[in-house]
Amino acid sequence: MFVVRRPCYGSISGMTSSIIDTTPLFELRADIRVSATPEQTYAVVSDLGRSGEWSPECLGGEWVSGEPATVGAVFRGKNLRADDVVGWAPLVRGVWHTECRVTAAEPGRTFQWMMLTHARDDQESVWGFDMEPTDDGCVLTHHFRMGKATAGIHKIVADLDETERKRFIVEWTDKLAQDLTDTLERIKVVIEPR
Repeated sequence: MFVVRRPCYGSISGMTSSIIDTTPLFELRADIRVSATPEQTYAVVSDLGRSGEWSPECLGGEWVSGEPATVGAVFRGKNLRADDVVGWAPLVRGVWHTECRVTAAEPGRTFQWMMLTHARDDQESVWGFDMEPTDDGCVLTHHFRMGKATAGIHKIVADLDETERKRFIVEWTDKLAQDLTDTLERIKVVIEPR
């Protein structure tokens, strides 16, 4: 059973000039029950090099600094986005690379990473997994939060009018929600091989 929680974007009041100024811009969570202990689950999800096994966009990557999967370590991911993903918007298509820094690494509890700019500065774009024990395994939560819009989002919407910006945010939120759900389904298959 999946539970996806996402923000509701209402009308924009005089407090902001654009939907892009909304904070948080994105905040989504999805949950799934898995038949594995929190520690077993953590061992899988904290191995970012394996993310190509479950991520809709990340093909995997490598640790480029620090002790892998520890706070402060930097991971360089290789990503692939299809042409039909929010196909009308000016998104990066094909293969591109990102870097992130681990911000929380508590075995059996939480693993989180923050996306970095090309200059390796922090962005308010944080992904993560939380594990909550149950009688027969754990509940795995996958979450994403973008506080202020990143430079990448600003670039995407730079030439869009406000109606197109709203459309982009709604469609991108739907895409992110589906990505969270797909990721959890795939992780469950990895953790619970048939």
